[in-house]
Amino acid sequence: MYKKALTSLIILFFMMGFITCLNDILVPYLKAVFDLSYSQAALVQFCFFAAYGLTSIPFSNLIEKVGYQTGMVIGFSLAALGCLLFYPAVALHAYPLFLGALFVLASGIVLLQVAANPCVSVIGPKETASSRLTMAQAFNSLGTFIAPFFGAYFILSALAHSSHAEGVVYPYLFIAGVLVAIALVLSRLNLAGMDSAEKDESLWREVLADRGLMLGMVGIFCYVGAEVAIGSFLVNYIKELTQMPEAEAASLIALYWGGAMLGRFIGIFTLKAFAPAKVLSVHAILAIILIIYSMNTAGMLAVVSMVLVGLCNSIMFPTIFTLGIKSLKPGQEKKGSGLLATAILGGAVVPLLTGLLADRIGLHHAFVLPVLCYGYIAWLGVNHLKAR
Repeated sequence: MYKKALTSLIILFFMMGFITCLNDILVPYLKAVFDLSYSQAALVQFCFFAAYGLTSIPFSNLIEKVGYQTGMVIGFSLAALGCLLFYPAVALHAYPLFLGALFVLASGIVLLQVAANPCVSVIGPKETASSRLTMAQAFNSLGTFIAPFFGAYFILSALAHSSHAEGVVYPYLFIAGVLVAIALVLSRLNLAGMDSAEKDESLWREVLADRGLMLGMVGIFCYVGAEVAIGSFLVNYIKELTQMPEAEAASLIALYWGGAMLGRFIGIFTLKAFAPAKVLSVHAILAIILIIYSMNTAGMLAVVSMVLVGLCNSIMFPTIFTLGIKSLKPGQEKKGSGLLATAILGGAVVPLLTGLLADRIGLHHAFVLPVLCYGYIAWLGVNHLKAR
């Protein structure tokens, strides 16, 4: 059962990464199609990640009632529905309908996220939870690595042939078909033992009162916000600095996410060899150095420096997550996961603020907001080290 459960979760993490990273292609694509400002284009990420803030806790309650497996089946089905809604959005050529479809799609991803993260933590030994979740996140990063190539070939390349938004129809219909197939297979697997035997009788306010969880929520907010802000505007950033076409720039986004994938595979070992909080702080400090360097230089050097931030992002989410639920009582993982998933709302807020800043001072220097986010993450790691 353990191998089946872990395999199912790995596939789930791959699809979550693939779908989420396609937003980095949608931002420049819809910006060009609808002639949007940076802040208007950032509404793609705002609507997608706002779903985390609005639905994470209700979905946590749902998972407590139906269990991990059923929750994931519902999540895949809801994400498939969101993909199908791209068809009427294209037919009517309406940007608000795209945003609505993304919200529905994101709601399915939220349900998958809320179910998957604690599930990875509880299906094996607690002391290896960070490395196990990092491995699952590595496959999430594999999805984010492949998605830009997929999006560049099937979506961004359409900009050369049409100013309409039909370039997204067939890719998202294909993804919907894959999601439905996964939901059907997952519903037939016997994974009843995947659910934790511990029942959570605590109230939400009791879980929220845990200081480690609160710090972790802010950490998740900052991490996701910084990572998504960079990924969202990286195509436009590269084009601005090098005049590279959007479809070519997308390949460098793949390197940004590919760095996260490589770092997560390495992190499986480094998180066992060193204290996770120490590894977290080092990665955050390196990210700050790379972004500041990129903001103060130009050309390909600035681009390469920003792309390398992906390598620093690698272990942040699983490490912050496991540190956040570390001090919770047995059985509180589901509620803790719901609250941590709510903090993924940072992916809506930070990119939007970065877009507003880019409209005012230019994109090159708008990345000061991610620097502040990584500053908090560096402090969070140091704080956990002091608390040991």
